[in-house]
Amino acid sequence: MRRITRIATVGIATTALALSATACGGKKSSEAGSDKGGVKTAIAYDIGGRGDQSFNDAAYAGLEKAEKDLGVKGTEAEPSEGEADPDKIQRLTSLARAGNNPVIGVGFSYAPAIAAVAPKFPKTTFGLIDDTSKTGKNIANLVFNEEQGSYLAGVAAAKVTKSNTVGFIGGVETPLIKKFEAGFVQGVKDTNKNVNVKVQYLTQPPDFGGFSKPDLGKAAAEGQLDAGADVIYAAAGLAGSGSIEAAAKKKKWAIGVDSDQYNQKGLAAYKEYILTSVTKDVSGAVYNLIKSVKDGKPQSGEIRYGLDKDGVGLATSNPAFTKMTDVVAAVEKAKAGIIAGTIKVKTAP
Repeated sequence: MRRITRIATVGIATTALALSATACGGKKSSEAGSDKGGVKTAIAYDIGGRGDQSFNDAAYAGLEKAEKDLGVKGTEAEPSEGEADPDKIQRLTSLARAGNNPVIGVGFSYAPAIAAVAPKFPKTTFGLIDDTSKTGKNIANLVFNEEQGSYLAGVAAAKVTKSNTVGFIGGVETPLIKKFEAGFVQGVKDTNKNVNVKVQYLTQPPDFGGFSKPDLGKAAAEGQLDAGADVIYAAAGLAGSGSIEAAAKKKKWAIGVDSDQYNQKGLAAYKEYILTSVTKDVSGAVYNLIKSVKDGKPQSGEIRYGLDKDGVGLATSNPAFTKMTDVVAAVEKAKAGIIAGTIKVKTAP
């Protein structure tokens, strides 16, 4: 697998996270076309890059599985610090020109770039994760019902809190992250209306640093913990690692996001306090898109993953969580209600 244009990421000051700010060598994307034979595919990472223990890592897992199961050759492209749309356009253009198909943009920030590049490469399928605003015959919009998984997290948080105060931390205040907030708050309130939910966003657009700076997540979580919260749910990408660290050090519960963060090696020191995680099958979506192209039947249009298809869900890896039979029962009841349509989950606060 070829990896290009690595971003320097800011790590938490702890060896447990082991997120170093290093530069990666390797060929530039424009050189990738020199490879002969085989099916090639590429993913371009979102803010934070691979190693975020969350969203980007889930996408990488899908690419890795495709390499092993389908025999494709994968290329990874990392974002640069503070980049703009022209940088993304150049990256996607280079990946497409090199013969990669599909080319997948990980995150809604790639929407303008894919809209600009896709028409120039009509025989290449472009995957756009978490966005439906830009469409085309060769664009597959891979989207999720994040609010549904977050509702289940809210149920769990309301059941386990002892202080009747829980926290939500959003990386950047965007419509997508507001979906996480909406579902979580609704799940909490539907379970116990007396539980207070503290909501905080790390940055506002156009500053997307709230997805990439663990220190911001850590500080926000510390503030909520000091204010009495004993469960913290963060939808903040790499910054969410900081909130997990803060909760664990206070011996309070953290709820992960996107990946099953209980099983992330970079968070192993804190796993005891990761109650559960709201999962998104980003890896499955990436794999399915790659397979569709390899099979000659490329996906296009909106491809939605919800609770009914296990496209979102709540992880049960932590044995401490599964032992809470009343909590698990409440979560399962809520899940059944959402799938049946008797519980309508909001997509905005």
